[in-house]
Amino acid sequence: MNTPIRIPFNKPFMTGKELFNIAHAHFASRLSGDGPFTNLCHDWIERHTGTQKALLTHSCTAALEMCALLLNLQAGDEVIMPSFTFVSTANAFVLRGAVPVFVDIRSDTGNIDEQLIESAITPHTKAIVVVHYAGVACEMDRIMAIANRHHLPVIEDAAQGVMSFYKGKPLGAIGQLGTFSFHETKNVISGEGGALLVNDISKIQSAEIIREKGTDRSRFLKGEVDKYTWQSIGSSFLPGELIAAFLHAQLEQAQSITDHRLQLWNIYHDALEPFERKGALRRPVIPAECQHNAHMFYILVESESIRSELLQRFRSSGIGAIFHYIPLHDSPAGLRYGRSCGPLVQTTQFANRLIRLPLWIGLSESEQSEVVGVVADYLGR
Repeated sequence: MNTPIRIPFNKPFMTGKELFNIAHAHFASRLSGDGPFTNLCHDWIERHTGTQKALLTHSCTAALEMCALLLNLQAGDEVIMPSFTFVSTANAFVLRGAVPVFVDIRSDTGNIDEQLIESAITPHTKAIVVVHYAGVACEMDRIMAIANRHHLPVIEDAAQGVMSFYKGKPLGAIGQLGTFSFHETKNVISGEGGALLVNDISKIQSAEIIREKGTDRSRFLKGEVDKYTWQSIGSSFLPGELIAAFLHAQLEQAQSITDHRLQLWNIYHDALEPFERKGALRRPVIPAECQHNAHMFYILVESESIRSELLQRFRSSGIGAIFHYIPLHDSPAGLRYGRSCGPLVQTTQFANRLIRLPLWIGLSESEQSEVVGVVADYLGR
């Protein structure tokens, strides 16, 4: 018989203003996309990141698909990315016929190894996609230098990176294009939802057209044209206004949400330090140039077998600790649509050894002590 989960991995947080905003949107008789709350969300993202243009989407997946369309990817084009990421990072480009080229990750952060990117570049390479794992920034200075040297755009998959920074620069606003996720498992949420950050001013109009089903409706609404019509390929990437209404309540509290999560993150970090000192596990590494958002707290144990046994201990204790990505390069679709550049040793090891611990606003210190206690009991033994 399965033990009921008493301490879940995640609980969606609400600020208290979400339902008021939703009611206000309904009262104003505006439920479809690009209403007042959508505009407020756009303004907030642009002000807090410095991006040239923010566009809400119905998911981060949709924002990545827009990136592929903006780059006009064709069959046979190649896109460099890590294998240790969610399937959407690859799918968005495979849908256009492009080939994901998987590069190994760093052993410290789990981010793409910037030292391996240049060797993966071929005449078919059209973009570099970086994933800021756990809200910790990739080594963006070196990555941007490589991209500039080879005249390649950089796409930041910052799904986990809202309110994170690299050398003071907000994630998502460093490369030519960036994407956010507001899925309920993220820090700032709207249930489902995402955003495209357009940092290349020359792509703003195209992004608006693609997002509006390939029409210039955005220019029509701004009074720049007297009618709108089909201009290019595109799709319906807009979220409804109720999603934006919910999201704006969260964005208004983004700093306090981040501060609270950092407190919880630091409790884990301090409590698990003795086990890292003994070599029983490894805690997350945060490089000095990175300011993270406490999106997740994970541990790396010594082997996959230890990981499996410890996860079983968590389950039998009613605690929702979980592992994370199955590397894309080993998946059936990854083998079919992508290719690996060199052995992805760190990717495999990182994926096999990682356990994510519960972290959500409302998690009590006593509950965190229970989580740490399971680690202590097992690794102490």
